[in-house]
Amino acid sequence: MAGSCFADRLSKNVSLAEAETRALTRLEENQRKIKRGGMIQRVNDTVTELFVLREGRVMSFVIMPDGSRQILRVYFPGDFIGSASTAYNKAPESLVALEDSVVCPFDKHALRRLLEEQPRVAALLFILSNTERVALTDRLASLGRTSAKARVASFLLDIFDRLRVTDDDISDSFDLKLTQEEIGDAIGLTSVHVNRMIRQMEQDGLISRSNGRVTLHDIARLETIGHYTNRHKNLDLDWLPAMP
Repeated sequence: MAGSCFADRLSKNVSLAEAETRALTRLEENQRKIKRGGMIQRVNDTVTELFVLREGRVMSFVIMPDGSRQILRVYFPGDFIGSASTAYNKAPESLVALEDSVVCPFDKHALRRLLEEQPRVAALLFILSNTERVALTDRLASLGRTSAKARVASFLLDIFDRLRVTDDDISDSFDLKLTQEEIGDAIGLTSVHVNRMIRQMEQDGLISRSNGRVTLHDIARLETIGHYTNRHKNLDLDWLPAMP
């Protein structure tokens, strides 16, 4: 295994010292291959491991009392998975692979050593946790207060902007790799309604699709429609501890 995808992810925000990179690399010493649909963690499991996603995509979700699924988060390579479980003995959410994936599990207690030895990394994890929380709050607000078209637009933009954090080659198009049912489960719509909104945005010239790839033709207009704010840029990092 070469390097640390987690370190690569964090270094998009701030340059890391060699000691910080080595500490993050230790979290990825073990790899576990997960087939599409494979369960990584079930809600209410005893939490002993946390994860870094090295390849593929993973989602977190909960099952509602009526049997419906609410997708909470989609994770991409370089993401720290299971941060919500750091505060609990029992997992508050389930984790499943959306495609063939590679996760790097590490003992939950290894996080203590990382935070003790690398306070700047601890601060970066705090920042990432809060950007995730704010993005989730945005989506929660949109579920109750915006139209179906706005929800779809905002969701596509969020996926697009998160992928661009680590992939400099993305300009205006990206591989969605999500079914319309999965999109619907994330934003509270049926797959039929998601399909209708996507087709409408295509007819309006806002997006186009080809072989699972989505191209955004008018990002500014999509942001207006979705009442969307990119929570993955313009981060205030001036207060971070100095590089060791």
